[in-house]
Amino acid sequence: MQDLTAPFIRIEGVGESFGQFEALRDVNLTIDRGEIFALLGGSGCGKTTLLRMLAGFESPTRGRIFIDGQDMVDTPPWERPVHMMFQSYALFPHMSVAQNVGYGLKHEKMTRAAREARVEEMLDLVQLTPFASRKPHQISGGQRQRVALARALARQPKLLLLDEPLAALDKKLREHTQFELMSIQQRTGVTFIVVTHDQEEAMTLADRIAVMDKGVVRQVGAPTEIYEYPNSRFVAGFIGAISSFTARVLRVAGDQAEVEVAEFGGSFTARATPGLREGQEVTLALRPEKIAISKTRPEGVNVIPGQVKDLAYFGKDSLYRVSLASGALLSVHAVNARRAGEAGRPADWDDEVWLSFEPGSAILLTE
Repeated sequence: MQDLTAPFIRIEGVGESFGQFEALRDVNLTIDRGEIFALLGGSGCGKTTLLRMLAGFESPTRGRIFIDGQDMVDTPPWERPVHMMFQSYALFPHMSVAQNVGYGLKHEKMTRAAREARVEEMLDLVQLTPFASRKPHQISGGQRQRVALARALARQPKLLLLDEPLAALDKKLREHTQFELMSIQQRTGVTFIVVTHDQEEAMTLADRIAVMDKGVVRQVGAPTEIYEYPNSRFVAGFIGAISSFTARVLRVAGDQAEVEVAEFGGSFTARATPGLREGQEVTLALRPEKIAISKTRPEGVNVIPGQVKDLAYFGKDSLYRVSLASGALLSVHAVNARRAGEAGRPADWDDEVWLSFEPGSAILLTE
């Protein structure tokens, strides 16, 4: 009897070496059934190599991969319950949308009527029924992406691998398609593994993210965990914008630590992390949106004076680069709750300002 509570995918001690170069090093991951899981990292981090191993296009130098309890090491790609969707979509230009969707069903043991019914079901799923007779060049980029997705799902794989699935789309269409992908995954229940270098895409799509660097998985967790509680300087710097400063622990009391930050010109309070000790050198990191900016000195323990040196207006928010007395620059995001020209703008170029942050908003990193 199948154990539905067991991890759907187990990757145990997987490594890949090319001579002296290690593309993957001791990768251990578990992925749940019905999960959207993202492999996130920059070029050369090993994420696509790992995806190709799951598909069976490459074999690990060491380690084992299990899908639905079955060892995949000696299982060829065509016998795996897996479909891989490539960046290019690889649609046949001479075939209609419906023919592209049904292409993979030709070798299935199905009647013609059953194949046609499956194609109709998939076209309805991705909302492309009115475009069934069109050729790929007669539809938009976002629609071609959905054709490729429908074709991938038509064979009812247990696992769908998506390699940079939205890279070819423009920003607005990419944002819209992210939610379409999530909706389709929820309706089908198929496990998705998405490879991407785009942090926002991973944060929007995935239930959990594995951040990779130089063949190593640096951290695995839900998007909020990865963003709010990074476990290293690398992860903190890779996910979103952040300002980092060297600090020294003065004292630890319960869940709070007092740290000296030379570039801030004094001591500040932050949430303590396990294992901190007095005198230890750490990194204090602050997200731009966690810092408040005002022209009057606020109440609180973490207050820093500065001067606005740069200001970028993005419409919904503005980015301030504030110069501190030490010469260090601190980035601050402020939401533009009022229209431009109205009273209430936090600051302008060259204004003397006060920055403040809550102790819980400061991230202390030891790695």
